[in-house]
Amino acid sequence: MKKSFLILMTLFLTVSQAQELKPIPMINVSGEGKIKTVPDQAAISVSVETKGTNAVTVKKDNDAKMDAVLKYIKKFIAKEDFQTQRVTLNPNYDYQKKKHEYLANQTVKILLKDLSKYDELMEGLVDSGINGINGVEFKTSKLTQLQSEARKLAIKDAKAKADDYVSVLSQKVGKVFTITDNSQPYYPQPMYRSMKAEMADGTMQRETLAVGELEIIINVAVSFVLE
Repeated sequence: MKKSFLILMTLFLTVSQAQELKPIPMINVSGEGKIKTVPDQAAISVSVETKGTNAVTVKKDNDAKMDAVLKYIKKFIAKEDFQTQRVTLNPNYDYQKKKHEYLANQTVKILLKDLSKYDELMEGLVDSGINGINGVEFKTSKLTQLQSEARKLAIKDAKAKADDYVSVLSQKVGKVFTITDNSQPYYPQPMYRSMKAEMADGTMQRETLAVGELEIIINVAVSFVLE
């Protein structure tokens, strides 16, 4: 009997509490913050590749070439701005020649903080012995600062949308209930603009690099309480 009474009391209290809970009037909107900036850095991946029939010789030859490349880089780039990314030595069967060869490869990634030195750096790397340019990725040294600014713009955009929606109603946008960051992982999105290399006499040389612009985009979802 006591057990039945306790169950009935629990159900009564639960129903009473549920009746007291009132839904919170809210509006859910999205906001976007977008900032464009000209990149001031470039991450450059270069490699040295050597082929041959003897694994030991191929490895030694590749190491010698990479030694020359690294010595050049050290004269041009601060030690903290370059790093060996990959070192491989693999057998490779040549079906046309019907014999085995060995392929040695070393890859170095360089962070160039002065884009005006791009041509000089690349020419020196080729002269030093690289035979592979794997890619160039443009960056900005102000990424953290610009992302912060883009977040603020995204929240302002969400607030403006919420104000627009309730402007025709007899309500006001109140405090923020939730904020969700829906931004995707940052990948540079260049909008190309050519950069011309200038010769010593002041005349313009060929166009060798399109630095363009980067877009930094932040997306948020915001829930506002309606008053």
